[in-house]
Amino acid sequence: MIAKLLEGTVVPKEGTARKKYNISVEATLEVIGGKWKCVILCHLTHGKRRTSDLKRLMPGITQKMLIQQLRELEDDGIVNRNVYNQVPPKVEYELSPYGWSLKSVLDLLCDWGEKHIIKEYGDKSAVLEDNILNQ
Repeated sequence: MIAKLLEGTVVPKEGTARKKYNISVEATLEVIGGKWKCVILCHLTHGKRRTSDLKRLMPGITQKMLIQQLRELEDDGIVNRNVYNQVPPKVEYELSPYGWSLKSVLDLLCDWGEKHIIKEYGDKSAVLEDNILNQ
């Protein structure tokens, strides 16, 4: 992963060689690229979520993949994992302040996706699930 955020300064993780990128979007995609990370992040813009909530909102993702993606986002400082000391155990995920810096990017991706759906299919309601993110 790229780096951890320490007091406003991005530093390479311990044991990680400094990378070279051709363009900066490569660094962005290294952190939020893939099929599920942006979807997870969009759901987290609506507040804290438990793993079970995210799984219910994203029926196409496996539990293993969801946990893996959340761990990677946590390692990159994009999400915070909050563990509550109770029985049964309760774990919630939320965007970190660093993660919130992606909000405008996520909004633009959603807007573009909606326009693309309309271009390709005409009626977005025929292919876009009815959920809080699509209202």
